[in-house]
Amino acid sequence: MRIISLLLLTSLFIFLFGACKQAQNTPVAQQAPETATATPSPSASPTPPRPSGPIEYTDVTAQSGIHFKHNSGAFGKKYLPETIGAGCAFLDYDNDGWQDILLVNSMNWPEQKGPKSYLALYHNNRDGTFTNVTAQSGLGIEMYGIGVAVGDYDNDGNEDIYITCVGPNHLFHNLGNGKFADVTARAGVGDPGFSTSAVWFDYDNDGRLDLFVGNYVEWSTDKDIYCTLDNKNKSYCTPQTYKGQSATLYHNRGNGTFENVSQKAGIADPSGKTLGVALLDYDGDGWLDLFVANDTEPNKLYHNNKNGTFTDDGIAAGVAFSASGTPRAGMGVDAADYDGSGRPSIIIGNFTNESMALYHNDGSGLFTDEAPSSGIGKLSAQSLTFATFFFDYDLDGLLDIFAANGHVSDDIAVVQPNVKYAQPPHVFHNKGKKKFEEVTSKLGKAMQRAIVGRGAAYGDFDNDGDLDLLITSNNGPARLLRNDNGNQNDLLRVKLVGSKANRDAIGASVTMRSSKGAKLVEMVRTGSSYASQSELPLTFGLGKPEEGLTVSLEVSWPGGQKETFQNLKPNQSITIQEGKGVTASTPIVFVPVPASSPSPSASPTAH
Repeated sequence: MRIISLLLLTSLFIFLFGACKQAQNTPVAQQAPETATATPSPSASPTPPRPSGPIEYTDVTAQSGIHFKHNSGAFGKKYLPETIGAGCAFLDYDNDGWQDILLVNSMNWPEQKGPKSYLALYHNNRDGTFTNVTAQSGLGIEMYGIGVAVGDYDNDGNEDIYITCVGPNHLFHNLGNGKFADVTARAGVGDPGFSTSAVWFDYDNDGRLDLFVGNYVEWSTDKDIYCTLDNKNKSYCTPQTYKGQSATLYHNRGNGTFENVSQKAGIADPSGKTLGVALLDYDGDGWLDLFVANDTEPNKLYHNNKNGTFTDDGIAAGVAFSASGTPRAGMGVDAADYDGSGRPSIIIGNFTNESMALYHNDGSGLFTDEAPSSGIGKLSAQSLTFATFFFDYDLDGLLDIFAANGHVSDDIAVVQPNVKYAQPPHVFHNKGKKKFEEVTSKLGKAMQRAIVGRGAAYGDFDNDGDLDLLITSNNGPARLLRNDNGNQNDLLRVKLVGSKANRDAIGASVTMRSSKGAKLVEMVRTGSSYASQSELPLTFGLGKPEEGLTVSLEVSWPGGQKETFQNLKPNQSITIQEGKGVTASTPIVFVPVPASSPSPSASPTAH
């Protein structure tokens, strides 16, 4: 036994010595004023077993412990806000590496009796289930909520939450202990309008997140207008019935307060009727621009002038109107590099009979609507699309398109019998060469279900590498759809942490190049979709598994700093901190986490 013990001790010493020597030889990122190159250790964990079979989205809402129904407040008076629903978000509010869920809720009108309604914050239990922690989080405040934007505005390492509302909005500061404090009044961001979508972004590259808030129309219960479709009964009015309302831009002063700079920044527009907003750097100059989708008013493309002001280039760029020269009813919006050009193009959800818009970035400051030629135009014409975004559901390296659909008028069949109130979503698979195929019917029965879709977000809630979906329904239940078998291809997940840049690295651009020759550019962004926010980590699909595949990343941080990381292995989730290189890596577990029995709710079921 003593001989065996001696041998074991000797082996342990050799192992520890070798490990220390390997750690000493691991390269460290070398900083330079403009460019840094870091080559992480090429070691990687053995590849786990791969799933197989067709990709299917499975409704795991109930089994995951999510019991949430949106309350629009509808009680027969047909108030306009009842039509536009509310958003949702994937966020990691406690920094445990697992995506939590936030669902925005509205409320009853003052003249209506009934139980109170609150938004819902669900904590990810890391086993496929969630626990409702709203009551103890400090977020249980009654409001007529519409949208959500998540960002670390004070760079303390914790994600803060901004909720847009009909009436004053709310900013909740994350205290880092599972609790939030309503700091709206002190921060000065309680925009009193009819707010919809919002984004956190650092428009002046000072390292602090600023806030853009989209507003809709001048409406209140005492300004409500009577509209009808059949000359007998009241119907919901169209936005043309009401005056528009300007968006608001808040500049972060760095002391917990914000300044309204809408006028001097050049984004004040009283005619605006904003429903969607997306971040992009469409000309690649390193400064964040804004695309604003307006409902029955011209869309806006705000170019960042690098001096605290913006210029609307929407008309000149060709994105303000339809091909016939009329404004469309823009709802949700996203911007990303779907064709491998390295430039962000724009997808917009529009009204029934208008079809979605797919504005391809031609690289010269001009955009061309390629929805008709891409295969999505005709197929989306009968849908009314709210949330829409680019995402790679099969990880083949080509960004696909998701669209949540549902009409605004519950009595639309009176005048258009062929148009339904509840509508199934669209999933358009990117076939390459700027062509898409509608594949909703191939992704399982849950994906084909008709709902009154509004907000939507993507995120990998079970950490198996593929992108799951969270969808809200107007005056109906939220749905969590798990992506099953979508992780058969190689992938790389990347979380960025800013140092000089804002801590969330919002606005950072990452160029991925694989040893196969594939190239894709992604940006860390908030907003997009409709009144919702997807997860902040980036997911790069790398296509079919290939022995010896490696990946290089070039990170362009807000402010101009660049870093390069080479010889990265696929099928891992890595964290890159500005100036410090790869600080963490976790292998992807390909088998989805099975949902067990839901954990008891820590607060009453949200209504």
